[in-house]
Amino acid sequence: MPPISAPVRAMLVLGTRPEAIKLAPVARAMAASPLFEPIVVTTGQHREILHQMLDLLQVGDRIELDMMRERQQLSTLTARLIDALGEVIRERRPDLVVVQGDTTTALTGALGACYERVPVAHVEAGLRTGVLDNPFPEELNRTLIAGMARWHFAPTPRAAEHLRAEGVPESAVFITGNTVVDNLLWVLAEDTGTSHFATGLRRVLLTLHRRENQGDVMRGMGRAVRRLADRGDVEILVPLHKNPAVRETLLPELTGHPGIRVVEPLDYPDFSATLAACDLVLTDSGGIQEEAPTLGKPVLILRTTTERAEAVEAGVAKLVGTEPEAIVNAAVALLDDRAAYARMATARNPFGDGHASTRIVAQLATAFGAHAAAVPPPASPAARPSPRAGATAAPS
Repeated sequence: MPPISAPVRAMLVLGTRPEAIKLAPVARAMAASPLFEPIVVTTGQHREILHQMLDLLQVGDRIELDMMRERQQLSTLTARLIDALGEVIRERRPDLVVVQGDTTTALTGALGACYERVPVAHVEAGLRTGVLDNPFPEELNRTLIAGMARWHFAPTPRAAEHLRAEGVPESAVFITGNTVVDNLLWVLAEDTGTSHFATGLRRVLLTLHRRENQGDVMRGMGRAVRRLADRGDVEILVPLHKNPAVRETLLPELTGHPGIRVVEPLDYPDFSATLAACDLVLTDSGGIQEEAPTLGKPVLILRTTTERAEAVEAGVAKLVGTEPEAIVNAAVALLDDRAAYARMATARNPFGDGHASTRIVAQLATAFGAHAAAVPPPASPAARPSPRAGATAAPS
């Protein structure tokens, strides 16, 4: 690609809380460089919490779309997003479009850019379960985005290998680490969050929201969590997802137990502080599988597949499935076996060193003919909290 004289207009398209978390460090790195002019476009896919997130993460000026409707079908949302994003791309004429991960926003951002012949950069590329409908629709989305992207920023060597196996040219794949680590270390260093655990009991953080788990499967998970709380020595904190289907399923199972605290979704600083304070994580989220190991927190993955197999192989997470008995047994084993807990808490984090966003922006600068050395370096590691601090002991 020939060099350009003006700053590179980079349109970052995002719509969900995880996208905001993972693209914020890229936007900050671009804004700090004279080489880039970041343009943030939000679709409002997580409308209730996205605006506050972006303010907290210092993303700056943005174009805000209002695409979400109550219980909107994926096909309807996809069509509306392609139309709206295509119009924004035509109006602003960016030099590239940056998408992250596997959401409907990411898919339509990439497709809208391709329709307007604007090159696409894919952050967190190459994650795969090998099962097209699990997670749904994320596995489908990420495989489709791979066919449209010019730059594939893979968080791990395994993710890069998936892309190469699918025919993506070696020259288009870059292993960077995951930007979620950059942002987690940044927000903890800012020290603006507060843990929401309220007791001195063993602290278990639970998050559930996946579409494929909703209904009877999630109802069984709720019963398993209630059984775990019956031990009497744990405080289970549940920041409950805004999705009405999740709330209708989980609230009847989780409310009314003294060992379970259900709260509204936490803002990012508070969630990060709460994660840092917990002893154990139970989740079906993808991003938390990356965040928790950064802080030495064992993760039990409440899913039948994971696109982050590196966490399981490194020993920082365990894929336990969705059956209530398996969930209870896995949690009890870690709470009662200090040696097993310590092995997970001290295993190596496979998701990066906190410099992923700088690598991404430097590579894009090089691609557009600029000198990568002009990209500001990340904050000094000395200014960041130790990601493994407090990770060596089992919960007391």
